[in-house]
Amino acid sequence: MTKRDYYEILGVDRSADDTTIKKAYRKKAYEFHPDQNKDNPEAEEKFKEAAEAYEVLRDREKRALYDRYGHEGLRRSGFGGFQGFDDIFSSFGDIFEDFFGFGGSRRGGGPDQAYRGADLRYDMTLDFFEAAHGVEKEIEIAKHVVCEKCNGSRSERGREPVVCSMCQGSGKVTRSQGFFAISSTCPQCQGDGVRITHPCKNCKGMGQVVQKKKLMIKAPAGVDTGSKLRLNGEGEPGRNGGPPGHLYIVIHVREHEVFKRHNDDVVITVPITFPQAVLGADIKIPTLDGEADFSVKAGSQSDSLHRMPGMGIAHLGSYGRGDMIVRLVIKTPEKITKEQEELYRKLAELEKSNVRPHYKGFFEKLIS
Repeated sequence: MTKRDYYEILGVDRSADDTTIKKAYRKKAYEFHPDQNKDNPEAEEKFKEAAEAYEVLRDREKRALYDRYGHEGLRRSGFGGFQGFDDIFSSFGDIFEDFFGFGGSRRGGGPDQAYRGADLRYDMTLDFFEAAHGVEKEIEIAKHVVCEKCNGSRSERGREPVVCSMCQGSGKVTRSQGFFAISSTCPQCQGDGVRITHPCKNCKGMGQVVQKKKLMIKAPAGVDTGSKLRLNGEGEPGRNGGPPGHLYIVIHVREHEVFKRHNDDVVITVPITFPQAVLGADIKIPTLDGEADFSVKAGSQSDSLHRMPGMGIAHLGSYGRGDMIVRLVIKTPEKITKEQEELYRKLAELEKSNVRPHYKGFFEKLIS
C-alpha cells in the first residue's frame, strides 16, 4: 500500500510551523478517534495515519529526512511508525487529555488499566569510519523483564491480590469540596485498585526484575552525532497487557585526525611542496576507501579546494554519497640545505623578489 504524503494527511503546507502542525493533528485526532468512530475501520486507519504524520513532522530531524528523501528515507533510518493505539496514546497523551480528560487510553483506571512500558536510551559511540560505512555492533542493556516466578502478577504463587479497601477497586478516591467532587489517584494502592498481601519474593512484589540483554544494532552508513535509531518493543515491558516501550540508540561519532565531516562531504587537508604546486604532480592521498591517485595541477594555490565527486559520506536513508573536498596547502620547509638556499636565492633573483641577505655564521666567518 502506497503511503500518502504527510503534509496532505494533516492538511498543512510544507512550510507549516510547529504550532500549525500540532493544531492540525489535534483536529484530525479528534475527528477520527476510535471512541468517536466505533465500528468504523476506515476511521481507525486514518487515526493511525494522522498520528504517524504528526510523529514525523513534529520532529525536526525526521521532518528534514522526510523532506529530502520521503518515506523511503524514514524507513532506511529505522522509523517504523506506531505498533497500535496504546503506542499512539502514550506518545501524545497530553493532546488527548485536552479534549477527553485522560491520557488517551480508553480504560478508566483500576486493576485492569493497561500501561505502556517506558522507553529506554542507549548512547553508542562509533569511530569515523564506522559511521561513514555503517556497522553492526552488539550492545548489552539492563532492562526490566516480567518476573518468571509470578508471571508478572506480583504475588506469590497461589496468592491473589485483594481489592483495595480505600477505593473499592476503582483506583481513585473522591473528595467533596462544597459543590465540587475531586477525584485523585488512590494513595493506598497507587491507582491499581488492589493490594498485594503476599508479594513475590523473587521480584519483591514489583512483577518485574532487571535482566541484561544483548542486542545486535545495525547503524546504517551516514549516521552522525545526534542520529537516533529506534528499536520497537525493546524498552521496558508494559503493565496489565500494555505494549512495551521502545529503545532509542543515540549515536556519537568520534572526530578523525585527518577527515573532517561537513554534512555529507568530507574535507581533507593535503600538504604539498612549492615545486609540486608550481610544476604539478601526481600524488597519493587517503580517502574513505583507501589510497587514491590525485593530480596536483601546475600553478595550484595554497588553500585551493578541489572536489572529488561521490567519495564522501553515504546519504543517510538514500542512495549515493557526498563528495570529498581536497584542500591543498603549500608547506614551507623549516630547514633547507646550502644547495637549496642557493637555488631559492637564484629563483628570487629571477623573479626580482626582495629577500633577506644571507648572513654568515660563526664558522663561515672563521674560514672566510
